[in-house]
Amino acid sequence: QVQLVESGGGLVQAGGSLRLSCAASGIGLNAMGWYRQAPGKQREWVAVITSGGSTNYADSVKGRFTISRDNAKNTVYLQMNSLKPEDTSTYYCNIPVAYGPDYWGKGILVIVSS
Repeated sequence: QVQLVESGGGLVQAGGSLRLSCAASGIGLNAMGWYRQAPGKQREWVAVITSGGSTNYADSVKGRFTISRDNAKNTVYLQMNSLKPEDTSTYYCNIPVAYGPDYWGKGILVIVSS
């Protein structure tokens, strides 16, 4: 059974930093990513990292967020710097699946106060 468990969310002031973690179990190395969903808005893609370490980011977070992974722990991280109130969202860990539904974590809340 595949499980994705996020941690590291919370409340931070604008300009601050947080690091999210997502530990995967029950699955081998895959591309892993992060999405987020703000209240009343659609879920949006944030960043992705391949099993080989290539990364890509949404324009809204480029230069502020960094995705990384520890393959030995099958864990992906999202370092979020220079946080803005508009980054307030529930953040979801994701493993894309080519021929079936993606795997998702339960989500973790990040609140950035102004």
